[in-house]
Amino acid sequence: MNYIINKDEVISTSYLTACYLKGINFEGKVYIVGSEGISQELDEINIKHTGVGPDVFTTLPDILNFVIDPEVRAVIVGMDKDFSYAKMIKAATYLNNSEIIFIGTNTDEQFPASGMKILPGTGSLVRAIECCSLRKAVIMGKPSSFVGKALVSEHGINPQRTLVIGDRCNTDIVLGTRCGFQTLLVLSGVTNLAEAQQYKKSSKEEDKELVPDVYLKTLGDLMPFLAD
Repeated sequence: MNYIINKDEVISTSYLTACYLKGINFEGKVYIVGSEGISQELDEINIKHTGVGPDVFTTLPDILNFVIDPEVRAVIVGMDKDFSYAKMIKAATYLNNSEIIFIGTNTDEQFPASGMKILPGTGSLVRAIECCSLRKAVIMGKPSSFVGKALVSEHGINPQRTLVIGDRCNTDIVLGTRCGFQTLLVLSGVTNLAEAQQYKKSSKEEDKELVPDVYLKTLGDLMPFLAD
């Protein structure tokens, strides 16, 4: 679409997580089930962390004998290609202390993939840790309203003049609705037209926030409206 942006205009869930911890004046270390994107954002605000990368334990006795780090005061779960049973044990163990903060970066169940293949999303990992820890994570990304609050406070955007464009009703469109933004569903991704129409016809109160203001077949179809 030939739009030029700089890196400061890209807001990731890792960045939002760092904003959240900074906002509550967090002190302590973070156990991360996630990638270097999270650790890099924490480095920017001088928060210590551990957990990124493959887990070194190979047997169950070794895993169960891991040393609990008393400095850990939060657990963050994001996308982790090295997700493992060992990491689940450690995360759940830390979260057994009700004073430990539990953060999930987002709730996406799946990523788009070709054919019949399934790529589990971050939400799948968050739910796994929620299940074994009997805790509920505070979600930073879509559809959490924290996204909108951060955009307004950190970047000064006007909700009434903001359009959320996305391909998922249960994350992108819900985010826009909860934050008071206008919403545009693009039908080239996850949610199809039949699903969007079903939400509009539904009498369920919880389905109302899934209904987009407008929809287009592809993102390119938006270009004529931006000509001026």
